[in-house]
Amino acid sequence: MLEDEILAEFRASQALLEGHFLLSSGRHSAHYLQCARVLMDPMRASRLAMATAQRIPRDLRQQIQKVVSPAMGGVIIGHEMGRALGVEAMFVERPTGTFELRRGFTLAPGEKVLMVEDVVTTGLSSREAIRAIEDAGGQVIAAAALVDRSAGSVDLGVPFFPLVALNFPTYAADELPPELAATPAVKPGSRSKP
Repeated sequence: MLEDEILAEFRASQALLEGHFLLSSGRHSAHYLQCARVLMDPMRASRLAMATAQRIPRDLRQQIQKVVSPAMGGVIIGHEMGRALGVEAMFVERPTGTFELRRGFTLAPGEKVLMVEDVVTTGLSSREAIRAIEDAGGQVIAAAALVDRSAGSVDLGVPFFPLVALNFPTYAADELPPELAATPAVKPGSRSKP
C-alpha cells in the first residue's frame, strides 16, 4: 500500500480529525487519528494489517510466534496482525494502572513476540507494553504500528515498523499556537491521563 492509499483509508472512514485535541501523551495537536474508526470495517482492518505485516522483513516476520498489543487501541490491529502473520494474538491491559497479561493469556519463556500498536506518538505505552511482555517471559523481537506520529524519533528498543508516518506537530500545554489556545481541547482517545 502506498502512503496516499493508506491516508485514503483514514479519510474514507472519517478517522483523520481536525480541531484541538489532547493526546494520551499529554501533548496537544490540531490533528487526531481515530484508529478505532479506520479499523471498524473488518475488511479495511485486514488490508491495513496485511500491509503493515509486509513492512516487516521476511526473515524477522518468520520468527514471530505471537502478537501482543496493548488494550484498548491495539486490540483490533493486534488481532488482525495475528491473522496476517498466521499466529495467535493476545493483549496486555492495565487493570491496576500497569500493563499485564490476563484472561489466561501466557507466553512461553523466550517466545518471540511482535508488539503491535495503533498509533505511536512518544512510545511510552509501547515501551510499557514491551516491558510487560518481557516480564511475562516473552522476547519482543520487533514492534509495529499503523501510524508513527513521533516524526521518526521514537526508540522502542527493538526494530519498529509503522505502516505510515504522519508528522503532524504536537505541542506542550505551554507551547500552544494561538489558534489552538483559542479553542478548548477535546480528548477523543480511550485513556485518561493519570
